[in-house]
Amino acid sequence: MHSLLERIKAGTLWDFHGGIHPADNKLQSSQSPVVDAGLPPRLIIPLRQHAGPAGDLLVQVGDKVKKGQPLTRYAKGRVVPVHASTSGTITEIGNHTVAHPSGLGDLCVILTPDGEDEWGERNGKADYWNLERGELLERIQQAGVAGLGGAVFPTHSKLDGRGQLTEILIVNGLECEPYITTDDRLMQQYADEIMDGIRVLKHLLKPKLTLIGVEDNKPEAIEQLTRHATDEDVLVKTVPTKYPSGGAKQTIELLTGRQVPKGGRAVDIGIMVLNVATVFAIKRAIIDGEPLIERIVTLTGDSFKKPGNAWVRLGTPVRWLLQRFELQPEAEQRVIMGGPMMGFTLPHAMVPVVKATNCLLAPTQAELPAPGPEQPCIRCSACADACPATLLPQELYWYSRAKEYDKAEKLNLMDCIECGACAWVCPSEIPLVQYYKIAKDDIREARAEAEKAERAKQRFEAKQARFEREKAAREARHAEAAAQRRQTMTAAGGEDPVAAALARIKAKQDAPITAIAATAEGLPDNSAVIAAREARKREAEARRAAKLAESANSETAAAAQSTEAVDPASDPKKAAIAAALARAKAKKAAQAGDSAEPVTAEAVAAPAVDADQQKAEVDPKKAAIAAAIARAKAKKAEANGEPVSAANSAVADAGSQSDAPVDPKKAAIAAAIARAKAKKAAQQGNSAEDDLSANTGTSETAATQSDAPSAVSEAVDPKKAAIAAAIARAKAKKAAQQGDSAEGDLTANAGTSESAVTQSDALSAVSEAVDPKKAAIAAAIARAKAKKLAQQGESAGVEDAKSEPAASAQTRDVAVAKSEVTTSHSDTAASEAVDPKKAAIAAAIARAKAKKLAQQSASTSAEVENAGAEVESASTQVESAGTEGERAPAEPMQSDAASSEQPLAVTAVPEANAPAADAPVDPKKAAIAAAVARAKAKKLAAEAARAAETAAEDAPSADRTTTR
Repeated sequence: MHSLLERIKAGTLWDFHGGIHPADNKLQSSQSPVVDAGLPPRLIIPLRQHAGPAGDLLVQVGDKVKKGQPLTRYAKGRVVPVHASTSGTITEIGNHTVAHPSGLGDLCVILTPDGEDEWGERNGKADYWNLERGELLERIQQAGVAGLGGAVFPTHSKLDGRGQLTEILIVNGLECEPYITTDDRLMQQYADEIMDGIRVLKHLLKPKLTLIGVEDNKPEAIEQLTRHATDEDVLVKTVPTKYPSGGAKQTIELLTGRQVPKGGRAVDIGIMVLNVATVFAIKRAIIDGEPLIERIVTLTGDSFKKPGNAWVRLGTPVRWLLQRFELQPEAEQRVIMGGPMMGFTLPHAMVPVVKATNCLLAPTQAELPAPGPEQPCIRCSACADACPATLLPQELYWYSRAKEYDKAEKLNLMDCIECGACAWVCPSEIPLVQYYKIAKDDIREARAEAEKAERAKQRFEAKQARFEREKAAREARHAEAAAQRRQTMTAAGGEDPVAAALARIKAKQDAPITAIAATAEGLPDNSAVIAAREARKREAEARRAAKLAESANSETAAAAQSTEAVDPASDPKKAAIAAALARAKAKKAAQAGDSAEPVTAEAVAAPAVDADQQKAEVDPKKAAIAAAIARAKAKKAEANGEPVSAANSAVADAGSQSDAPVDPKKAAIAAAIARAKAKKAAQQGNSAEDDLSANTGTSETAATQSDAPSAVSEAVDPKKAAIAAAIARAKAKKAAQQGDSAEGDLTANAGTSESAVTQSDALSAVSEAVDPKKAAIAAAIARAKAKKLAQQGESAGVEDAKSEPAASAQTRDVAVAKSEVTTSHSDTAASEAVDPKKAAIAAAIARAKAKKLAQQSASTSAEVENAGAEVESASTQVESAGTEGERAPAEPMQSDAASSEQPLAVTAVPEANAPAADAPVDPKKAAIAAAVARAKAKKLAAEAARAAETAAEDAPSADRTTTR
């Protein structure tokens, strides 16, 4: 360094790479002295006029301020305040277009001058050598001083830090940009004040040597500086004119021969470079106490009538300044802020003058033509030859245009000083500097984001480290507290409870695992658990069954009491019906003779045996229902003085042995049916054998009709139930037509009983396994046979009606019963069939047949109506029973009865119960219903036998015959 200083003092000069020599055009403004631009009517003061963040506002709209009063607050870092350029009132605070190439707006303070231009408090220090370094830097920051050479970097930040290691201080007065003469006029007119500013910096930085660099095209400035530079360590250095010699790195290389390292700064090599205007502002701030509120601005170009330099207040609108210096604009007049090499065109004239504004250039089209259209690069390398930073502008252009910023950074894009020499020499007129500016802005933004992310990462890692420290501290405290507790408990109990618990856990883990039994398939054997669960389930079911049985017994007792209260003899109509039926039964019994008794006993014995066999297989719930019905019937029979049949006794005994739980709804239905049957049986108690036989067939058919739907409703498959019902109807119709034989009425009754038993057995058999297709075929065959037998029965019925009126009455009863069976089962089958149309056709056929039979028996309509009334009463009770249990609708029953125009209402019973077939059925319940039906048939056969003996004695004549 010592040899370098000696060489510099000896007058040695160096040169830098590249550079150009454009026309300087400085004489237009450098020959006239600096004038005062005056006070505009309004000042637009941006809050951010430096390379750094803006400070916080200190004023509000309506505040009155003095000249030099700070408008924003300064703070640590690169925050520089702005001041009021004159005294006046704050009229507005808002966004306004500022002096920037983007033409964007920024926050500004609008100040309206009061014309007094009154200064605020000023605190100058002429004896600055008594001030500490920190205080000097603070005064420079408070004054708002920033680099006035164009970079506007905060001066206090530049002087702080490694600035104290400065060995050479360079005051840059080269001012190489064409047209600009602000520094030239400043050095010519204010050389003494510049020397005062250099002395302040020498006191602050303690450099070994101070150099003032000036180009040789400024002879007046060189003369004035040389005259005032009386200090031995201050040298005025004259350098050749060359653009861009005014750049900091180029100035250092010119005056010292040293180069700033790539990506580094001048202070890194012990050199501090400051613009001459910045040194003047430091002198004003320290010695005079005046902040930076004005600067010299060059107004030049052929469009100005009087070009020159002027002191301009910061915030002065450019439009007012152009008018003040008599701008003579032409069409599409351009106004450039700065020089032709590094300046930019303003978007409009209402832009304020700021700290970085050193020139306002208004050239004509002939003086400075607009750049032509961009052409493709021809790779001439002229830009590389002119670059003062020794870069490769053509390569940087390609990478910047392609946004390959990583490659551009490797080629030192950030070292570009944006001087514009490359664009000035480019024959393709490519705006190279514009590409570089955009690329550098994008890189800075990416770096800022990366730095932000890194700071966030560091904060997160610091937080995680703090959490880990806190967690370790908590665990240490918990361990210490646990140790203290164990010691206390050990001292009290003699054993460590924690250690004991851990030992138990370890012993449990070490214990052998018991093998679980497995089935043949390899699955776990859970039979024991399942058995225990089933046992608990059976116990619960037994308890529920006991409660339900008690409720069923109470309902049965109440039904029996209500049945006892009915006296058939009290109703004259019913008594007349009973007498007529008794006479018919006596006539029939006389013809039958004694041959019917063995058949009856044999017919009754068969279902009794079947009933006993099926009762053993009955579910306890259903057995309870049957037992309740049997007890009710037995109680009623005893009240009427009738002997209790063995079948009822057996059923009652079997039912009493079961206490299984009963469904309340089903129990209520069974009780209602039992009450209806008991009432009917009471009315028939003392009738003759013929009447009892006829009623036996009818009651069996009705019982079959009422029980069949219940059985069908419990069947698994609805199709199977429909097939069984069709078979039963065919058999019943055939048995009714064959009743005309000479075997007697009692034999027919036995056959009817067997038919009922066969129907019940058929229902059980068919419900077990039936193919749906075969069942449909069988149902069709049964309907055909039934139709044929019905035609034969109708012809036989006409002949019998002519021979004997009484016989016609009985034939009417049988025909009505057959019609009832056919109609009811047709309705049941139709309700279970798939096609609704077929069901409607079957119902219509049944009604037509019933109507035809009613017309054939008109001679005995009086007796039939009386008998129908009795059956209607029983049917009504059955309907009420069905309503209580299942709440089934009775409308279909009533409509069918009305449409058939029959006085009998027997058909309503199966129709009311028919919808039950839609519900899922239990086969065990169907078996119970069949057993009950067989028991009823057995009982009625026994009653018919006893009635036959009585009727034989009372018959008025034995030669009258009854044809069925």
